[in-house]
Amino acid sequence: MARIRIGVQLHPQHTTYAAFAEAVKTAEGLGVDTIFHWDHFFPLYGDPDGPHFEAWTLLTAMATLTQRAEVGCLVTCNSYRNPNLLADMARTVDHISGGRLILGIGAGWFQRDYNEYGYPFGTPATRLKALKESLPVILGRFQKLNPPPTRKIPVLIGGEGEKVTLRLTAQYGDIWNAFGPVEKWKHKSQVLDQWCAQVGRDPREIERSVAGIRAEDIPDNLNAFVDAGCTHFIYGLGAPWDFRPVEKLLAWRENRRF
Repeated sequence: MARIRIGVQLHPQHTTYAAFAEAVKTAEGLGVDTIFHWDHFFPLYGDPDGPHFEAWTLLTAMATLTQRAEVGCLVTCNSYRNPNLLADMARTVDHISGGRLILGIGAGWFQRDYNEYGYPFGTPATRLKALKESLPVILGRFQKLNPPPTRKIPVLIGGEGEKVTLRLTAQYGDIWNAFGPVEKWKHKSQVLDQWCAQVGRDPREIERSVAGIRAEDIPDNLNAFVDAGCTHFIYGLGAPWDFRPVEKLLAWRENRRF
């Protein structure tokens, strides 16, 4: 039986840093394997002008607040940072965390971030083209940095586009993340397998994860994801932090061990 990993995505909005830091420590204390947040500049729900924190500076703090869980963005917006700089940032957080960084990355989509921070929004096609160009640059910069990363930093690619995103995942990804429902997720995973065959990649090398797990999905709808090949379940929550669904996820995993 493949090892099941449980993660959380803590929403860095409508909260204080102290409350967010406490949530990070609580999540690790419960026993989750991964702790993510997201890479935006404004809240995605609730008051659109409410409190919100920047991703990579906050990720550095998450690395120092934890000792065991892997940490990362779900996902970094490729458009917001020069790829060479992003590689250097990732390498630095990798060292700060003692080798626990996951480099989650995607093409970007939230137009307000682009407009207010002065990035050209372009089109889905131009943002995907930029991601395609950035991924080999990031991996190449890892090879040039001194000191180098402490390990091969796993690259998580988030997205479901069958023509570009899943092909890039087959080429560069170590973890693939998408959303349910399970029928759609399974189809996308099968498309990823097809791209792996085309690029000569063993599909078993790519961990399959799902985000957007709902409290009502736990535990009844999770086994179908496992049957479809998912081994990494990520539950998202914002302030005020209610970790009861995460506890149910962890209990479900424990009960699967037989």
